[in-house]
Amino acid sequence: MTEKIALIGAGAMGGAIGARLVATGTRLAVFDLDPAKVAPLVAAGATAATSAADATKGARAVILSLNAPHIVRAAVFGPGGAAEGAGPGTLIIDMSSIDPEATKALAAEAAAKGLAWVDSPLSGGIPKAAMGDLTLMQGGTPGDVAAAQVILAQVASNQTRMGGPGAGQTTKLINQVLCGLGFLAVAEATALAEAAGVDAEMIPQALKGGRADSAILQEYMPRFATRDYRRTGRIDNMVKDLNGAADLARLTQTPMPLTALCAEIHRMLTAAGLGGEDQAALMEFFKGPRKELFE
Repeated sequence: MTEKIALIGAGAMGGAIGARLVATGTRLAVFDLDPAKVAPLVAAGATAATSAADATKGARAVILSLNAPHIVRAAVFGPGGAAEGAGPGTLIIDMSSIDPEATKALAAEAAAKGLAWVDSPLSGGIPKAAMGDLTLMQGGTPGDVAAAQVILAQVASNQTRMGGPGAGQTTKLINQVLCGLGFLAVAEATALAEAAGVDAEMIPQALKGGRADSAILQEYMPRFATRDYRRTGRIDNMVKDLNGAADLARLTQTPMPLTALCAEIHRMLTAAGLGGEDQAALMEFFKGPRKELFE
């Protein structure tokens, strides 16, 4: 892609997205409040920007990878934000995972300023970004989503428009409910296998192709079994997403008892100082006696 693309937010996920874009030939300008996070992308061929507005000047689109609605708003509409450097019709692609209602408000504010907005949260994490194999769930007008899909084709193998603004974020919350419960179920099953004397590392192969099979089972049961805690995600980010699902459940009057329990366990681990750890650290919940974990 010869058109300039801006990336705002070069943390773990944003950095992985940026690295893939640069590696596949995208002309990328990057801004992050922490210059150390930008440096690896610059070394790979991206250009460092002095502000979000600077990164956006002359860019066809702006990709956001941030952690919360207020941060997204500041990065786009605050002083020195992307909106200051954006030309008419610039496409804002928000790959953050944030509240659907906040997204609707941000999209409306963007439209009032002559900017296009697509919410495009992701599933697959850092490993899938590196392979260009992310799954993206998107919200926005058909034309805007189609344009975003062209730009994101180098990082994603599955892109689906789910509806108007906010629909992508709603779908991401559903994804996180399934992932949160899936991680917890596989961790619990690993603990049972270990306690019963079965080699948990062999279970994914034994169950492959059956009804219990899943990507989480295949990737994470071996990691749970070996206590491989290398970081490809964060427990406290799951708390954020499950809290978002709980908010949506209250708004829609949807009972979600299993999700509530899953969120509580993630909050307990975060309170115990494990919020920055990967989902693999869920195994810490099952080591006993449990009281030791929370003393």
